[in-house]
Amino acid sequence: MFFIRIGNVVAWVALIFGALRVAIGVFVASADDPETRARMAARYLGSSTSGEAIDQGILVMVFAIAFGILVKIARSLSKR
Repeated sequence: MFFIRIGNVVAWVALIFGALRVAIGVFVASADDPETRARMAARYLGSSTSGEAIDQGILVMVFAIAFGILVKIARSLSKR
């Protein structure tokens, strides 16, 4: 049960951080000046472009959803 609880926490944290990265990437992409966008992406996202950060955030969210499904399967199997 301990690992199932930890897995559930990891899935939720990854989902929250992935969504936050996507949201910040969209915010950076909405800047008017291309120079400002590049500077903000480097400073706040640690990537060269906001699109790259959005892609990474979506990948983290997909990982979190898949991991959450695996946790649900493990939880249902452990109750047998």
